[in-house]
Amino acid sequence: MTLTLTRRLLAALSLSALALAAHAHSFKLGELTIGHPYARATAPGQPTGGAYLSVRNAGAAGDKLVSASADVAASVELHEMKMEGNVMRMREVSAVEVPAGQAVELKPGGLHIMLMGLKAPLKQGDKFPLKLKFEKAGEVTVTVNVEGAGASHEMKH
Repeated sequence: MTLTLTRRLLAALSLSALALAAHAHSFKLGELTIGHPYARATAPGQPTGGAYLSVRNAGAAGDKLVSASADVAASVELHEMKMEGNVMRMREVSAVEVPAGQAVELKPGGLHIMLMGLKAPLKQGDKFPLKLKFEKAGEVTVTVNVEGAGASHEMKH
């Protein structure tokens, strides 16, 4: 292999590693790990958006996500979507249980964080702070990456 080809290969590998590191970000709060907070881009004039993440509890006691807040929206609520007969229903929930030794995924079509009264569209590539409040662990501010309108992530165990 020539020296030029080796340098190009190393540069490509370095860029790939940086892209993966930027894509998969997590935050710690005691025994809790908050994995890859993200939101989907919204259309101009769209009044609501969603934020998604995973919470892994490595502790011996359960905890609850009891609230969230973000300056990008007038209000933030914890929501659940589920099928009732042939109809998809969405409703606010008072808390999201995070059992001891388990993980919970907030994702499109299930539990999620609803951003109500968006102050501006969420644009792909932007980031915003989201404060999460847990019943026992306390509060942590995470960085939410705004991804494409159809973004979806599966939790890795």
